[in-house]
Amino acid sequence: MNCNDKAITLGHPSYVWRFGQDRRLALIRSYAPLEGQRILDVGCGLGTYVKKMRDFSREVYGVDVDPEKVAEASQTLPNIQLAPAEKLPFPDGFFDVVLLHEVIEHVEDDRQAIREAHRVIKGGGRIVIFAPNRLYPLETHGIFWRGKYHFGNVPLVNYLPDLLRQRLCPHVRTYTRGDIRRLFEGLDVEVIVHTQIYPGYDKIAARRPRMGRFLRWVTYALERTPLRAFGLSHFVVVEKQNSSLDKPEWGLYNMVT
Repeated sequence: MNCNDKAITLGHPSYVWRFGQDRRLALIRSYAPLEGQRILDVGCGLGTYVKKMRDFSREVYGVDVDPEKVAEASQTLPNIQLAPAEKLPFPDGFFDVVLLHEVIEHVEDDRQAIREAHRVIKGGGRIVIFAPNRLYPLETHGIFWRGKYHFGNVPLVNYLPDLLRQRLCPHVRTYTRGDIRRLFEGLDVEVIVHTQIYPGYDKIAARRPRMGRFLRWVTYALERTPLRAFGLSHFVVVEKQNSSLDKPEWGLYNMVT
């Protein structure tokens, strides 16, 4: 698999730490405290989030399916392993926090990836997910058109019926609110938060700072309204219950306001 193939099927990891990553890390810490916790980053790529989370805990682990990225990350970070999200090389109940940051849309079996995250999290531990929102107006992963792959943001693709979208984007999933719920069906979790967030606009801000600040001001205000439903990504935090008999309803959850 060459670099272009990997970019298409696996996506781009976070190469540079910027405002958008700072904002997401702050969101994580708001709902899943990291201090002194044993943390796993599934699909860690080059270990960008692993490195940052090590500011709060020395027990931060990462797994990825790309041997080259695992090798590069391992040069500067401990506890990096080659493994798929669907088969994590850790015992049951090993972690306090599991992060899946823009990962489940790329795995072969997203439900199995969630079940594995649930398996390796201890009771009272939290699973944190960022995943593409089907209602976001742009498909950010590019599309296949007439036998060729086209990088870039493509408008309105996610609003097409499933069969048409699948033909254009067989390489990546995107999720409705109901899709996210179904990933956790049958698992003993309580939903701490499920909302949608808008982008960091880092590239725009680098070229046109005023425009970047304006977009952040407008769309981050929308996150406090029903229009958050059109945000770039789902942000979900669930807590594993200590008793498998306690399975709360998905209809009862807290929202970011």
